[in-house]
Amino acid sequence: MKRLLSLIILSAGLLLTSGCHSKNTSKLPNNAERLYNDYCIGCHNDNKSPFTNRQWLFGSSKDEIINSIKLGRISYGMPSFEKGLNDKEIEQLADYILTLSEAKTSEPDESSSSSTIHKSEVQSFRVDTIVDGPDVPWGLEFLPDGQLLISERSGALLLFTTDKQLLTINNSPEVFAKGQGGLLDLELHPRYEENGWIYIAYSSPDDDNKGIANTAIMRARLQGTQLTDKELIFKASPSTNKRHHFGCKLEFDKEGYLYFSVGDRGNRDRNPQTLDNDCGKIHRIHDDGRIPKDNPFVNDKDARPTIYSYGHRNPQGVCMHPETGRIWTDEHGPKGGDEINIIEAGKNYGWPVISFGINYNGTTFTNDTAKAGMEQPLHYWVPSIAPCGMTFVKGDRYPNWKNNILTGSLRFEYLHRVVINGENIIHEEKLLEGIGRVRNVEMSPDGYIYVAIEKPGKILRLVPIDN
Repeated sequence: MKRLLSLIILSAGLLLTSGCHSKNTSKLPNNAERLYNDYCIGCHNDNKSPFTNRQWLFGSSKDEIINSIKLGRISYGMPSFEKGLNDKEIEQLADYILTLSEAKTSEPDESSSSSTIHKSEVQSFRVDTIVDGPDVPWGLEFLPDGQLLISERSGALLLFTTDKQLLTINNSPEVFAKGQGGLLDLELHPRYEENGWIYIAYSSPDDDNKGIANTAIMRARLQGTQLTDKELIFKASPSTNKRHHFGCKLEFDKEGYLYFSVGDRGNRDRNPQTLDNDCGKIHRIHDDGRIPKDNPFVNDKDARPTIYSYGHRNPQGVCMHPETGRIWTDEHGPKGGDEINIIEAGKNYGWPVISFGINYNGTTFTNDTAKAGMEQPLHYWVPSIAPCGMTFVKGDRYPNWKNNILTGSLRFEYLHRVVINGENIIHEEKLLEGIGRVRNVEMSPDGYIYVAIEKPGKILRLVPIDN
């Protein structure tokens, strides 16, 4: 999801004060906090941490903040609020952000407590912290020998060994580590023990211009702490300098096809609904990058042959139903309209022609939530939860959650449980509220649920306890 107001923060510039007492926000107009809640937390979080103890990118003065809010920073995923807010409201919002910038939050760290018993509606469990140290862990993949591969969005590929060492893997791909870009998902070949192939999704800068990039898929083998036999099997086009909506989640199906997502790369009004580019799509390829002969657009000379479905915004969860073998996704909407979809060949999922969301600045980009020839989401969220990661609960360790969907909420900082009946969603539950921005959730081969949270980055394991 676009990180609203990340124009003001990130890296370089003036470091925010980290130890000052905060100003009394009660002296600000009540409207200021309402504006923040309406327009900011949709892409940040409720505890306001993106504006505390951080660095400024485009200047920290009130005038500079107002200018950025008003005009936007489009290549960073930050829209202009000139049409959604008047000058007085923008000034009030800037004042409120400045008060947050002087506060250093101290959030309780639920994830570090292994002794706390958590009780969901139907399953009790405790949370163990397995790995502590990464900043934004993105992909998780368990090797047959019990080691855990972790991709960091910054570009580091890490190996957590069975003796609890966190090692850096050498020769990982060069990444465009800006905004939402970087080292993304990981996936093992279904026959990994025979061929050793590891699949790596990442934001790949162009060879001739490192300032532009798009999503790429590489496969490689691991020898000790070194990647070898690297092969680039897919590179999305066109590249752009925009820093958001790369996708990218990887999943093999039961037949050995590799599915993956590529976001619309910030070109909302063209990329998702045209087939001559790779953006805003779910793709399907063979394990070596070859094009399946039965891909839906393989015989269309004007279409990219890897496309399996289109009309997507930014899917950041792709997983296979363990019984039916069908591919399910979760997808970021804008301000409202996050979705769960079941992916079918050649289908158009509607973005941005139909949507249950609106622009981040409060304006409308479509009045339609349905249209002939476009798929309806199986489920949608308003307000947006910013879903990230997605897995079905498999095995018998969590009998009361079996075949439920788990996805992370970046915005509201919890793990989201979805109960399905066939292909209908019948119930939802929030787990671990306040745990942190949940970036990924995976099942290990021995049947445990692992959750990746970011800033500070941790890998958590949910250990079931008999109710």
